[in-house]
Amino acid sequence: MDTYNYRVVQQFAIMTIVWGVVGMLVGVFIAAQLAWPALNFDIPWLTFGRLRPLHTNAVVFAFGGSALFATSYYVVQRTCHARLFSDKLAAFTFWGWQVVIVSAAISLPLGYTTTKEYAELEWPIDVLLTVVWVVYAVVFFGTVARRKIRHIYVANWFFGGFILTVALLHVVNSLAMPVSFMKSYSVFAGVQDAMVQWWYGHNAVGFFLTAGFLGIMYYFIPKQANRPVYSYRLSVVHFWALIFTYIWAGPHHLHYTALPDWAQSVGMVFSLVLLAPSWGGMINGIMTLSGAWEKLRTDPILKFLIVSVSFYGMSTFEGPMMAIKTVNALSHYTDWTIGHVHSGALGWVGMISIGAMYYLIPRLCNREIYSVRLIEIHFWVATIGIVLYITAMWVSGVMQGLMWRAVNDDGTLTYSFVQSVQAMHPYYIVRLAGGLFYLTGMLIMAYNIARTVAGATVINAAIPAPAR
Repeated sequence: MDTYNYRVVQQFAIMTIVWGVVGMLVGVFIAAQLAWPALNFDIPWLTFGRLRPLHTNAVVFAFGGSALFATSYYVVQRTCHARLFSDKLAAFTFWGWQVVIVSAAISLPLGYTTTKEYAELEWPIDVLLTVVWVVYAVVFFGTVARRKIRHIYVANWFFGGFILTVALLHVVNSLAMPVSFMKSYSVFAGVQDAMVQWWYGHNAVGFFLTAGFLGIMYYFIPKQANRPVYSYRLSVVHFWALIFTYIWAGPHHLHYTALPDWAQSVGMVFSLVLLAPSWGGMINGIMTLSGAWEKLRTDPILKFLIVSVSFYGMSTFEGPMMAIKTVNALSHYTDWTIGHVHSGALGWVGMISIGAMYYLIPRLCNREIYSVRLIEIHFWVATIGIVLYITAMWVSGVMQGLMWRAVNDDGTLTYSFVQSVQAMHPYYIVRLAGGLFYLTGMLIMAYNIARTVAGATVINAAIPAPAR
């Protein structure tokens, strides 16, 4: 009897939680450093500049990446009625991904960095990452090719689009000339380097942190709610509109720089257009609960999934607004941007990943979750943490922008930069409190899942026989 390969799914799912705790712990520590700089203890490896890229890589690629591997491997098997293309290649992607993450955790605090946002890893690690990603594509698309169901479910379109686009983004942006074992220089220079970097950087958000997680949304919300997708036609339109539009939005990160004005305008226009497919997808996800709204009162997993989509809608409204040049003149370089990023990262990516893991892990072991009550507590602790975090950063960011732009009648600045930093201090403490709440929620989850899987073995479900 043929069975699905759940072993690699469980491995990635467990590491999602492990790396989530690690990444968020580093985030809380550097948030404390911003409030009290002496916490770096004058140790180079603990300075904000070294630990900040470690935090982003741990949360985005270790936590988020592991969640995407786990869910895509699970969903592609279940919706195609086919075992993964190759168990050995799937196992290679797990161990290879962990080696990449550990290499990042070692090299970044030591100061080995390309200095490129979300692409800081030096060339030997980049090469390994590329190999792992190509093998991932082979496993995923190989499984789709051997499917027993003719139709390719929409979640697989989003997973497939994210896999292909991230490969292109990573390879082009990481093109470099090595000058030593752990040092290289980008093949691009000046404003071209900045343009390529933010073509990559924004689309790392657009495809890694959006398209991939929309694949999670389109499978796990209908499954947990036991309802069909609100509009399957809208989901397909959502896919093609998002794929076409997102790729052009990167220049909005470079307003008021040396980038040609027309390129900045292109980025702004496509960012505004992006609002339509983003909100179409959000409405599709939330309206899947039509006729089953009462489940939100009693199902904490569904709360995670639906509230995550609400944060997706909020972030994809805020992003295009911040891309407008006149708004960006106030928001650029301020904590408002940090608040925007974390409303998406903690609210959208974090909560939908957590909800998917709560759905997934007990089923892999054929067990009930240890405590539904702890899931409920986790939801409220995480939600409070997000609200504290993003509200503090919104207020701090708008205040920063206004203080930096304030001028006296004679044209001199009203406030010095140091005065703006002093004014931000209480908001940094509130931000730290929000991060502590969110980290506490992850620790609650880790305990709940550990008690659930203790002594359990992975049970590979049987693949249904083809319909005759």
